Amino acid sequence: MTPDTIRTVIGIIGNGTALMLYLSPAPTFYNICKKKTVEQYSAVPYLATVLNCMTFLLYGLPVVQPHSMLIITINGIGLAIELTYIAIFLAYSVGAARRRVLLILAVEVSFVAAFAALVLNLAHTHVLRSMIVGIFGVVVGTGMYAAPLSIMKMVIQTKSVEYMPLFLSLASLASGTCWTAYALIEFDIYITIPSGLGVVFALGQLILYAIYYKSTQQILEARKGKADQIPMTEVVVDGKNDNTTSSGARNGHY
Repeated sequence: MTPDTIRTVIGIIGNGTALMLYLSPAPTFYNICKKKTVEQYSAVPYLATVLNCMTFLLYGLPVVQPHSMLIITINGIGLAIELTYIAIFLAYSVGAARRRVLLILAVEVSFVAAFAALVLNLAHTHVLRSMIVGIFGVVVGTGMYAAPLSIMKMVIQTKSVEYMPLFLSLASLASGTCWTAYALIEFDIYITIPSGLGVVFALGQLILYAIYYKSTQQILEARKGKADQIPMTEVVVDGKNDNTTSSGARNGHY
């Protein structure tokens, strides 16, 4: 089996794991739709992934990096999925949070469009175009994989992994591993660096999950226990002194 064949097979597997990564937040967004609120969930990882997908979609174009159809397909699919998540986030967020997400999304789209126009018009060879877009892709890809650091910080502060889904971390690890292997066969530094960092960050998330899993369960149980308690707000006494009793109850005396 030739290196090209092996690379293609790993790339196809990488596409599968990347698709798992993109779909892994689906249960989270199902809960958001069900509760009609984004609670403490952050849009940062999804905005970072949108920028990453747009950048590597540009990188994989035949006019930039020929023979990169696997990169085009998965990043095109990923972009559609992530935009769906952001649309849901916008639908159930309010005020400043919604405006901030809209602003960041608008800036990302405008920037990538302007960047693509400049690269395609000012750089006239595949080597130069792939280098420019690739270097930018390293920065963006690193940002995408580093985006969960804000969530990891919250996990450490709250000692709870409630808002850091396990499947998302596992999918990040699988995807990062496959794409690192894909990039190493015919060395592509622009894919190797962000994918390799993705493996490191995913392992960090899994370590935090193992550390704080028990404390998360305790927090959830305590919260459930409080929710099950029904506070006594009113006492009704039958008889002639109803008015006096009700007045006492309102003043905290029974």
